[in-house]
Amino acid sequence: MLFSSIPFLYYFLPAVIILYCLSPKRLKNTTLLLASLFFYAWGEPVYVFLMLATIICGFFLGLAIEKYRGSRKAKLFLALSVIIDLSALAYFKYADFFIENFNAATGLSVPLLGIALPIGISFYTFQILSYTIDVYRGDVKAQRNPITLAAYITMFPQLIAGPIVRYSDVEHQLTCRTHSFEKAAHGVRLFVLGLAKKILLANQLGELCDIFRASGDKSVAFFWLYSIAFALHVYFDFSGYSDMARGLGKLLGFDFMENFNYPFISKSASEFWRRWHISLGSWFRDYVYIPMGGNRVKISRWLVNILTVWLLTGFWHGAAWTFVVWGLYFAVFLVAEKLIYGKYLERSAVLSRIYTVFIILISFVIFNATDMSEAVSYIGAMFGSGDAPLINAEFVYYIKSYALLLVISLIGATPLPKKLMTETRFGKSVQLAEPVFLAVLLVIMTAYLADGSFNPFLYFRF
Repeated sequence: MLFSSIPFLYYFLPAVIILYCLSPKRLKNTTLLLASLFFYAWGEPVYVFLMLATIICGFFLGLAIEKYRGSRKAKLFLALSVIIDLSALAYFKYADFFIENFNAATGLSVPLLGIALPIGISFYTFQILSYTIDVYRGDVKAQRNPITLAAYITMFPQLIAGPIVRYSDVEHQLTCRTHSFEKAAHGVRLFVLGLAKKILLANQLGELCDIFRASGDKSVAFFWLYSIAFALHVYFDFSGYSDMARGLGKLLGFDFMENFNYPFISKSASEFWRRWHISLGSWFRDYVYIPMGGNRVKISRWLVNILTVWLLTGFWHGAAWTFVVWGLYFAVFLVAEKLIYGKYLERSAVLSRIYTVFIILISFVIFNATDMSEAVSYIGAMFGSGDAPLINAEFVYYIKSYALLLVISLIGATPLPKKLMTETRFGKSVQLAEPVFLAVLLVIMTAYLADGSFNPFLYFRF
């Protein structure tokens, strides 16, 4: 079930909110758990049992880790937790990828397993891992109520598209969260604006990307238009879902971390990753990079740490070499900024932003390519290789058709609209009519959904 769907907006969500509000405090987590299981089973009726099995393992292993903390048994139980969770992730997400590459390397024809990818498995696997690791470190206490732990892991607002919510961030909220009209109003605002990002911006930009890929008459300018459109498409799709998750969380009394902070205004690749998918970057930092030694080691070891983290970051996004190369691509720039030219970027805000946008656009061409051959072909075409003309009639037609959408999207990807609404008299006066504006937005988006408009789900491969 998608957030951006009629069944979710007008059947599931109202029913859940009513049942949740009617539930006494001691049963709110139970209501949330049952609603979340129904939400997941709607699209994954079989794999809901896989998720429950991993939750049960995490629950009992968390208790065992806490009981024997400081001993070798605790390490063994933690290792068992890591092995169980990562084995499930590797089998369901990467088995066919490994078989394909094994066949390519050996010339054999081992049949593929053809396993369907459980939606959201990367997100809830990382949440369970962070929970057992934090229990081992003594950062949190093991949860003794299986319903409470299961409610945290299955929580439908962030189950299938993040952000990756750590147990330590919501430990107190799971048993003692506050509900208020102001918090609920803020949640509604976040959700509706996130839904608008998804339906009115991301989906339309996605259509332009599909038009480009289907075109047989591409120009150099059209390749660049595609790279801009896809980068904005991913941003508004992903940040829109994150905003919807945060809004839904507030309706249920939770405060989730912000997952995107205007990444396209960054002045370096390292700053970009402090602003983009913040929950994933901080997860790898705290559970992989720092335990490996971070940057407090010799430079040769630091290089290994960086390459390892970004190899895993790329691989987390999907079972394809394009994702691996995408991750390592950023590793190269992060290393170069640290060792070679980072201090020069700081001298010019304009040039540093141009540099950052440039490497981001190239990165998302790699990210969305079907294979590395296509990625190389597309990047080459962006710089004039091949027979593509610089500009042609098809590019002119589509740049005119999507000009308004692109301008709105480019402005919307900066802090300018927020500053306009919060720091000017005009914006503050407009805020008085915000309920009406949000209601109109919801009506418009409902019309799009009822019309069966283009509404892809970007997270199937995650």
